[in-house]
Amino acid sequence: MINQLTPSAIALLKQLINTPSFSSEEGDTAVLIGNWLESHGVPYKRKDNNIYAFNKYFKEGKPTLLLNSHHDTVKPNSAYTKDPFNAHIEDGKLFGLGSNDAGGCLVSLLATFVHFYDKPNLAYNLIIVASAEEESSGPNGLNSMIPVLPHIDVAIVGEPTLMQLAIAEKGLVVFEATVKGTPSHAAHPNDNNSIYNTISVLEWFRDYRFEKVSDALGEVKMTVTQINAGKQHNVVPAETHLVIDVRVNDRYTNQEIADLLQSESPCDSIVPRSLRLNSSSIPKDHPLVQAGIALGRETYGSPTLSDQAVLSCPSLKLGPGDSTRSHSADEFIYVREIEEGIGLYIELLEKVVVGY
Repeated sequence: MINQLTPSAIALLKQLINTPSFSSEEGDTAVLIGNWLESHGVPYKRKDNNIYAFNKYFKEGKPTLLLNSHHDTVKPNSAYTKDPFNAHIEDGKLFGLGSNDAGGCLVSLLATFVHFYDKPNLAYNLIIVASAEEESSGPNGLNSMIPVLPHIDVAIVGEPTLMQLAIAEKGLVVFEATVKGTPSHAAHPNDNNSIYNTISVLEWFRDYRFEKVSDALGEVKMTVTQINAGKQHNVVPAETHLVIDVRVNDRYTNQEIADLLQSESPCDSIVPRSLRLNSSSIPKDHPLVQAGIALGRETYGSPTLSDQAVLSCPSLKLGPGDSTRSHSADEFIYVREIEEGIGLYIELLEKVVVGY
């Protein structure tokens, strides 16, 4: 069956690449995914642009394992030399927008789900969700599916990890901060220029260290990424505005980070845009992780954000492809990575849901 599913999955990926699916505009790829599941005898459901399905013998009382990846993409950058919507293979590489992030993961998980769909007596129920709006962290993505789905005990989130086990992932909080001063005409003396006041504030953000360090994720990473002040050359602005990107390890909640910065930072105000993109992790002794280790996979902590951030259950990030290719020009995934990914996903679940 694996030999039949692999070429079918690769054919689906080519269709997905050829079909634009920017965040919030995934309607056409949702149809393709639904049709593919039906062609393999799997009934599916749709909520907005999210496609989801349950294994045939889903039974209340069993623990539930979620398989998830996304079918939306970012927009292609200006450095592309190939048509981002023309899926084609060169030297074993399947080129096209979304091939690596995260189409290869998605079709590999879909093939894995189909493989297990009609097997009776699984130790876990299985749910597959091909989600929308992951790239934009939009309101109608996996987060909107949580109230619809049964309780989830553990999840595999498909993102390119070279099929290594990302057992922890940093969360994200973006802050809007203000540094105030006295507005004035630029020709007159002013010892309270909000832009100059920002110098010491920037040094504080550069030098600040959060005390709690994670074994898997290391330190919290805080970076000032935007500065904005003034509207004309001859007016000293009353305020300088900063944007601060904070990548949160699993030793802090996002609320704790917000409380710390609001009490300790030298800004006149600092407000989080959102606190919902939390860090995530799964214990190293979880059966899913142990099964992966038994297959020769290594564990690590991931600095990049995914749909794990909206899950409250233990979750493992795992998938074919390489994260460094994501959002790059002339994005690609090796065909062999998809083939190997499907095989490894199936081997992993055989150890966990079948008990081999």
